[in-house]
Amino acid sequence: MRSLSFCIFIFLVAFKAAAVAAEYNYAEALDKTFLFFEAQRSGKLQENQRVKWRGDSGLKDGSLQGVDLVGGYYDAGDHVKFGLPAAFTVTMLAWGTIEYRKEITELNQMGHALWAIRWGTDYFMKAHTQPNVLWAQVGDGDSDHYCWERAEDMTTPREAFKLDQYHPGSDLAGETAAALAASAIAFKPYNSSYSELLLLHAKQLFSFADRFRGLYDDSIKCAKQFYTSSGYSDDLLWAATWLYLATNEEYYLKYVVDNAEYMGGTGWAVKEFSWDNKYAGVQILLSKVLMEGRGGAYTATLKQYKAKADYFACACVQKNAGYNVHLTPGGLMYVREWNNMQYASAAAFLLAVYSDHLSAANAKLNCPDGQIQPQQLFDFAKSQADYILGKNPNSMSYLIGYGPKYPVHVHHRGSSIASVYNLHSPVGCVQGFETWYRRNEGNPNVLHGALVGGPDQNDKFIDDRSNYEQTEPTLTACAPLVGLFSKLQGSSKTSGNYPKESTVPHQTTLTSNNQETAGPNSNTENPVEFLHSIASTWNVGETTYYKHKVIIKNTSQKPITDLKVAIENLSGSLWGLSPTLENRTYQLPPWLKVLKPGSQCTFVYVQGGPQAKVSVLSYN
Repeated sequence: MRSLSFCIFIFLVAFKAAAVAAEYNYAEALDKTFLFFEAQRSGKLQENQRVKWRGDSGLKDGSLQGVDLVGGYYDAGDHVKFGLPAAFTVTMLAWGTIEYRKEITELNQMGHALWAIRWGTDYFMKAHTQPNVLWAQVGDGDSDHYCWERAEDMTTPREAFKLDQYHPGSDLAGETAAALAASAIAFKPYNSSYSELLLLHAKQLFSFADRFRGLYDDSIKCAKQFYTSSGYSDDLLWAATWLYLATNEEYYLKYVVDNAEYMGGTGWAVKEFSWDNKYAGVQILLSKVLMEGRGGAYTATLKQYKAKADYFACACVQKNAGYNVHLTPGGLMYVREWNNMQYASAAAFLLAVYSDHLSAANAKLNCPDGQIQPQQLFDFAKSQADYILGKNPNSMSYLIGYGPKYPVHVHHRGSSIASVYNLHSPVGCVQGFETWYRRNEGNPNVLHGALVGGPDQNDKFIDDRSNYEQTEPTLTACAPLVGLFSKLQGSSKTSGNYPKESTVPHQTTLTSNNQETAGPNSNTENPVEFLHSIASTWNVGETTYYKHKVIIKNTSQKPITDLKVAIENLSGSLWGLSPTLENRTYQLPPWLKVLKPGSQCTFVYVQGGPQAKVSVLSYN
């Protein structure tokens, strides 16, 4: 009997452990996060828009000033297009896409990731009308917040505000330069022409930001009460760092080294990473440069940057000699009363990235309270994500639409008013407050993937539409989740429910064709079958580019190792295989040593013209 009881106990423990391991589906959370960015789109929406309750809006933005400012993103639950948080959002989307390209591709989400980025970068380049001119904001927060109406019904003033040499904004221009530079890296494997265009604008904006210095909210005073800037030095270092990573030009690395002390890069030890404070991001990016052995003559200063990156990480995991970030009783990082989740999601992403960089360098973190393994940083990042998805004292998901329980009175105009496709008559400015804002029922439109502001420092949360500090979602809170959820799903032992690729509207595309056909070079005598498909197409001028997807499938009954394939007629970029020393010869990536019977792997390449020819050279 004791033996039976012991077996039951072991079974229950194992069952509970398995249940905990499979508790959160990060792949599903990632897919919903992309839906939030679709819901926040301004301008003319695409035919493959997945958020069906939204319609076209803001189609005359900029017209009063004679400039085309249609597009971009609405900031939060309102309809202002604030430049500073929007640019930080795109930088974070791009960083997550760069850092976790493999994971995002395997989740069939690269199309959505690139379009989430591009919806912002297309708008930023429109807004950058001259080298020293950047249209930084559309709409006024005061007049916009006076009304509660759908974006499609907007009656509030859509005045546009610009930065120029007489009205500088080094913070906003610098962050926009960083967003474009990071996005250039993200797009390079898929659309090199677009990547080069992004870099051109990024370089001009950095020069503008550095040459004509000043705070953007001194030039655009109506922004001050909504997104007050604490300084621009971090933004200049942030932009220069991303430009170095995008161009490998020493000028930008020298800039962050020469200005390290003056601009606070090696002086500020911080416990926050956000749209207003980029120091921790700069410090962790430059730590990677150092750990990869690329510091050269700048190694001494880069070590100082790394020391400050370590301070941030140690503070997050509560090993910083008392100078730690504050955690709620339930374990959530707590920084500020308004929209605290944005700080938790950003810090979690940053620590996931730093954990990877330390692991790659076989390094550990030496904190005042002891040595830390990279895994402990990852564990902290995961704890924040799990809190968001429901592992918290309220057993509630703060990501809208995820799980059985989430906030339903979200402070968001479009979500809280019936869709224009269901309620055809306009909803007036005051009528929106009387009929929709004050109603007790939940929002009629589920704002899938929105991360609300979250609970207070004691884990208390009130699901009330008027409680904007806790129930309003923002772009800046959701953007870090793309990289974070991708990393967590990639590290999870559970497969998750991935979206089918045939239903994914790849965002670099105008058309999509995902039907897989056996390639003309597949050989029935080989144990490997190649399945070719065109995942997407797009035009640059008169040239049509194709994103080709190739599945390598082991059709035999034995595992395959040391597989080498020849790829002929390849003129573009390739991702998913590792090149060998032999010309036009590739092998399986380092993370995939064996191709088991019936299993498969995927690689993609981008080029104009016909598909490349793929064939087996050798295998064991």
